[in-house]
Amino acid sequence: MKPWQQFPPDAARSAHTVLTDIDDTLTTHGRLLPAAYDAMARLQQAGLRVIPVTGRPAGWCDMIARTWPVDGVIGENGAFYMWHDNADQRLRCRHWDSDVNLSALSQRLAAVRERVLAGVPGCGVASDQFARWYDLAIDFCEDVPALPRSAVDRIVAIMQAQGMTAKVSSIHVNGWWGDWDKLRMARRMLAERHGVDWANEGARILFVGDSPNDAPMFGALPHSVGVANVADFSERLEHTPTWVTRARSGAGFVEFAQHLLALRQA
Repeated sequence: MKPWQQFPPDAARSAHTVLTDIDDTLTTHGRLLPAAYDAMARLQQAGLRVIPVTGRPAGWCDMIARTWPVDGVIGENGAFYMWHDNADQRLRCRHWDSDVNLSALSQRLAAVRERVLAGVPGCGVASDQFARWYDLAIDFCEDVPALPRSAVDRIVAIMQAQGMTAKVSSIHVNGWWGDWDKLRMARRMLAERHGVDWANEGARILFVGDSPNDAPMFGALPHSVGVANVADFSERLEHTPTWVTRARSGAGFVEFAQHLLALRQA
């Protein structure tokens, strides 16, 4: 990983899209601080497309798409994307798989939830589970005392034994049945909503993240960026970001935005 301060000015000036994780990338100790929110707004005001790509639930994404200075949001690790249609003044949503029976899915997720809770003492159901459509989020450090890596690995193993995809974020293990992830839905959203050809325009897309569920994005873009706390997961990352900030979490995102904007204005 190379220092973010060495990012080439030409690449900064040609960028048109900023994709960003939320937890521990935009937020700091679970809070979205004013400087990070302002950084998003300033990026958008400078003409960049800003899209959070998160494991957080549909209920959160509804609020984010309506109220944040963003051009849409990808939620539940790629199960859907939402955007606010300013012309019609309504929220719109595109699902990866529109044929899923959400009622039946809820029952399947509940069965796995009980297996995980029984098999991994100390973990908990994520407090935002009530707002989810497609996945099961198990908390290992957000609202429960932090669990060791071995416990996180057991959560992953139980989900995988049930045929689920399991991804580790900085706070949760998310499990789902389906072939989506952050990367696949980001490609789809940019193509469908914005006419972006990922294969030819990948160098103009920046992604900022911090944890293992961001690894597909890190590996797919030449200019992926990790906030400094990405080093906490160095042994668990299939792909590492190209660039890394000096500051952690939300301060790292602010550092990212300030340097990107300074280069574009130079």
